[in-house]
Amino acid sequence: MSIQICAILPTYKHVDELERIITRLRALKLDVIVVDDGNTQDVAGELFQICSRFEGVDLVRREQNGGKGAAVIEGMRRAVQLGFSHALQVDSDGQHDLASVTDMLALARQFPDALVTGKPFFDDSVPRGRLIGRWITHIWVSINTLSPRIIDTMCGFRVYPLAASLAASEGALMSKRMGFDTEIVVRLRWRGVDVKTLPVNVTYPVGNYSNFKLSENVGVSAMHARLFLGMLWRSPYLIWTRLQATDDTSTHWAKLGERGGALGLWILAGAFRLFGRHVSLALMTPVVLFFFLTGKTQRRASRDFLERLWRAGGLVTRPGWFMSFRHFMSFGAAALDKFAAWTGNIPAEDVDGVEPSVFDVVHSSGKGAFVLTAHLGNPEVIRAISTLKKRARVNVLVHTAHAVRFNALIQAYSAGSTVRMIEVTEVGPDTAIILQAAIADGEIVVIVGDRIPVSGTSRVCWANFFGSPAPFAQGPHILASILKCPVYLLFCVRFGARHKIFFEHFSDRINLPRKDREAAIQIYVERYAARLEHFVRLAPLQWFNFFDYWRPEGLEAPFEQAQSNSKSEMAS
Repeated sequence: MSIQICAILPTYKHVDELERIITRLRALKLDVIVVDDGNTQDVAGELFQICSRFEGVDLVRREQNGGKGAAVIEGMRRAVQLGFSHALQVDSDGQHDLASVTDMLALARQFPDALVTGKPFFDDSVPRGRLIGRWITHIWVSINTLSPRIIDTMCGFRVYPLAASLAASEGALMSKRMGFDTEIVVRLRWRGVDVKTLPVNVTYPVGNYSNFKLSENVGVSAMHARLFLGMLWRSPYLIWTRLQATDDTSTHWAKLGERGGALGLWILAGAFRLFGRHVSLALMTPVVLFFFLTGKTQRRASRDFLERLWRAGGLVTRPGWFMSFRHFMSFGAAALDKFAAWTGNIPAEDVDGVEPSVFDVVHSSGKGAFVLTAHLGNPEVIRAISTLKKRARVNVLVHTAHAVRFNALIQAYSAGSTVRMIEVTEVGPDTAIILQAAIADGEIVVIVGDRIPVSGTSRVCWANFFGSPAPFAQGPHILASILKCPVYLLFCVRFGARHKIFFEHFSDRINLPRKDREAAIQIYVERYAARLEHFVRLAPLQWFNFFDYWRPEGLEAPFEQAQSNSKSEMAS
């Protein structure tokens, strides 16, 4: 689909950066529409002089100041008159990094029916009050769209599909001032328009003049209230469309996005600090219910796991929808406990099985150690205790997409933490060198062993897990052999109000002889799978792998491969 894109620059009192912005946009062959939103005569004169220096720049004059929203809508109407299908909105105060324009236009051409908007990354110049206001708006947008997805609706750097945007704004009591950026996104989402985001750098220039006035907070609050009421009467339709929406068809865990995103972690952390665990859990219940209702892939995976557990004798009664919802609630409760652990709100004396811990063993031996754990319960409890004891530094290997947000949260709420999250997609030579140095310094390396590699399907072993073959990654065991150190298993689950740590020796050292390397790895994987199954049976609703664990994307169990080969031979 061929689309025609222009740029719209609404401006009120912002003149200093305008010529630079127009120059950059014209260099990209973009026609530019500058909307003079009722500026005084002297400012209007400056705008006329600047625009007259360029070809392809159209100046639209509004006699009275109507606000940013009114100016953008005026620019959209003018763009349609000139034959454009899409418009790039750029704020005229110079805070947007125009180096991202090319990528934003490419994304708009790839998804012509979507709204493309910037996902801002701020430098130190951003006022703290602006960030707080953004967080509040993000929460309201999630509520008013009935979506767990976090979209930054306050970034005025985006590409609008003009027909859909004008249809959403006309006939509605729309915000005409600063609330417009947010309201138009909500109304587009109500109409089923997808939103694509692009990371962009945002800087607040020295001496930057803001047109936002404190009195506008009243208007913004009224906008959120109006949208909330609009959401209520649309809610049956919105919920229905969410339930009918197709999930990501991928069954690989790394392709199933973490629902809620980084902001969700911060909101959860703030609620816990203010209200404690019980109130936060109550507040979380409707959110978890929404995830449960709309997460078809995760819901199906939960039911499949619980059915397998029941058939293997791990449950007394056959699981139903309510038990699956309890599984989701356990995941939410574990998220609260995770934050409590990082911030020292789970003291060592409230945890059973702390002594002796892996940290005591490592401290007394003077050597580093390799710890295998899983997505079971809350292993963060023991990692947090390492910070309290100051016994050993802990290096946790996590998938690349998850590390940055957790490191930021840990740093903000537990600055004295001795835990370091290391981003990895595949463990390469550089990572191995870093970890070898950590082990040599007496540190601990922690990795989960219950998920297959992010890329590639060859480095797995199949082991019996609740009565059926399941794939387990070879990587943790290979890494342990490279590090040449003792290996331990560590699991921590919650029983009532207390946590119980299970810490046991796995191997003095994992040896993988060249001759029988695959067979040796298979033995270690089967031992790990057997111990994991044992501990999962102790707390089945605390095992959190909400994807097709036994048949992930791109993998076939050995017996399925044999059957497939047999059928091929018979056919030939």
